[in-house]
Amino acid sequence: MSDFLLIDDDEAFAMVLMRSLSRRGYAAVWARDAVQALARAAQRPARILLDLNLDGDSGLRLLPALREASPDSAIVVLTGYASIATAVEATKLGAVQYLGKPAGVDEILAAFAQQAANPELPVSPQPMSLRRVTWEHLQRVLAEHDGNISATARALNMHRRTLQRMLAKKPVKN
Repeated sequence: MSDFLLIDDDEAFAMVLMRSLSRRGYAAVWARDAVQALARAAQRPARILLDLNLDGDSGLRLLPALREASPDSAIVVLTGYASIATAVEATKLGAVQYLGKPAGVDEILAAFAQQAANPELPVSPQPMSLRRVTWEHLQRVLAEHDGNISATARALNMHRRTLQRMLAKKPVKN
């Protein structure tokens, strides 16, 4: 049994992370796609680090199958495209934490260590910007339509190409 199962389509990132975990005394295995991930999850690793974007597919779709294959594993979702909508969905589907990339080994280990809710977490004194609220809304509606751009565009009453251009941009910081 391994300590970590890393599920990420970025081989360079996975190798660096596995090397860092190894230096800290953790055994880690890597899966680049859903098929490999489910096969390795059957070995019941203690911790699973799941990338949200697996070569164009959503890691959220894989989450319930991982829960079923390895019910005792703690799962943390890691993403370069963090949004409130996907964070909420990830926790509803069984993830214990949700981290935005880039995340170092210390942050990842801390996320696995803190599996319970933290009521002492400070509330941001500044509200989100209008651009960030718009980005969050687009992500929520996209999640509601299972990532279907055309259905999302129809629901938002906007042109599909306009929506694609908006989604192609990086998330707004605030």
